[in-house]
Amino acid sequence: MTASFDFSGKNVFVVGGTSGINLGIAKAFAAAGARMGVASRKQDKVDAAVAELGEGALGYSFDVRNFDDIAAAFADFEEKAGKIDVVVSGAAGNFPALAKDISSNGFKAVIDIDLLGTFHVMKAAMGHMVQPGGSLINISAPQAVQAMPFQVHVCAAKAGVDMITKCLAIEWGPLGLRVNSVIPGPIDGTEGMDRLAPTEAMRKAVVKTVPMGRMGDPEDVALACMYLGSDAARYVSGTILNADGGWAIAGARIDLALG
Repeated sequence: MTASFDFSGKNVFVVGGTSGINLGIAKAFAAAGARMGVASRKQDKVDAAVAELGEGALGYSFDVRNFDDIAAAFADFEEKAGKIDVVVSGAAGNFPALAKDISSNGFKAVIDIDLLGTFHVMKAAMGHMVQPGGSLINISAPQAVQAMPFQVHVCAAKAGVDMITKCLAIEWGPLGLRVNSVIPGPIDGTEGMDRLAPTEAMRKAVVKTVPMGRMGDPEDVALACMYLGSDAARYVSGTILNADGGWAIAGARIDLALG
């Protein structure tokens, strides 16, 4: 870890925290001393993540489209570990496709996972947060602010996610809860990047569009989340934080990689 944060005695719950960027976030918080909760749909991935995160970690299997299951998981975590200091909502779905080729069901699936799922996680978590002082973080995407070909479904969903962040920051601010979004740029070694840029030529095309000249890694996103979850960001709420090496301001030209 290239920066120092101390989450000793804190409870952190990462939804989607069993693979990719979200597992990297969970591992970073655990390394900083937090007691962890993680969740995703597949029990085998949950079990593997809990084993990797170490003693005291708790795992849950649920679909973010099912509010009751999420609510039950947060209630169980609070009963076993106490109120939650930081929640990271990172469950997402994506597949590259032109708008003319996306079925109604395919579009709805992404909306249900990314947008409805985010609302479910935020709503279910709210009553189990430390108040005042709790931090809720949504993992958004460049598609929230940058129109892209092959991504109309994700653009629609993630734009909604960022508006959920802003609305909840207003509504829950009086409770002492902070709500923010993190937008990762191109992150190496993730399922999403493997789908969007599956060849070396595509990867090089993406890197050329990043002002810092490299793809990010899960630690880059984890550090942004740890900042937002820490007292260093105690007066930061309703913010959309890019962790992308300047990619968004350069235009986030994913079309160069997709061809």
